[in-house]
Amino acid sequence: MMRVSFVALCVLALAVVIFSSETGTAEAKTCNPMKLLPCMSALTSSSPPSTSCCSRLKEQQPCLCGYIKNPALKQYVDNPNAKRVASTCGVPYPKC
Repeated sequence: MMRVSFVALCVLALAVVIFSSETGTAEAKTCNPMKLLPCMSALTSSSPPSTSCCSRLKEQQPCLCGYIKNPALKQYVDNPNAKRVASTCGVPYPKC
């Protein structure tokens, strides 16, 4: 029950970030943290990332520094599980 609430809170936080941000630049149109939802279980537990997660992570790789700098997303992107997921997916963790 607590895990479901945590995941729901994460999804809500991501939705707030998406709908409250400006999308005036070309980069903003391609950066979409909601595309990383398939990674949520791997980011919040020790489960391995799915193929879908790795695919989405590779698509969103140019956006990761922006996500790290965003206070609403930083806790999900800048933690040991995120680094493990990135490594497992073959995506270099960004040095921002």
